[in-house]
Amino acid sequence: MRRIRKFLSLPAADQWLLLKSAVLLGSIRLGLWLLPFQTMRRVLARMGKARACSKETDEALVERVVRAVSLAGRHVPGTRSCLVQSLGAQVLLARRGWPVRLRIGVARGEKGQFQAHAWLESRGKVIIGGTEDLSRYTPLSPLET
Repeated sequence: MRRIRKFLSLPAADQWLLLKSAVLLGSIRLGLWLLPFQTMRRVLARMGKARACSKETDEALVERVVRAVSLAGRHVPGTRSCLVQSLGAQVLLARRGWPVRLRIGVARGEKGQFQAHAWLESRGKVIIGGTEDLSRYTPLSPLET
C-alpha cells in the first residue's frame, strides 16, 4: 500500500515514465530470452529512433530516466541485470534525442570465471551501470545497430 501511495504522489509525467520503463524493461528481458541478441539490438534501435528533442534541461532528463529505469528494475522481475537496464535507458534517452552509447566489458573473476558487465555512457560519463569498478572490465568494441 505504501508503494502505491508513493507512486500516486509522483507527478503525472514521472508516473508515466516509470510505467513506460517497467513495460520496456519487461519487454527487453523477454526479448533477450526469446531472440538472438543482434535481432534484439535491431528491434531496440528502431524503438530508440529520436521522436523529438526534449524541452527539459539535459541533466534533468537523464536523471529522470535513470531514476525511473533503476526503480522499475528493482520491482519488475528479471530486470535487475545491468544489460536490461542499460538497454532500457538507451532506448528512452535515444527517443528524446539524447546521445548515448552502450558499453559491454568483460573481465576474469577471482577464480578465473568469465564476467561481463554493461553500462551506458553519455558525453563521456557513465549514467547507468556504474556501480561496479569499471576499470577491471575490458570494453568490447561498440556494437553496431
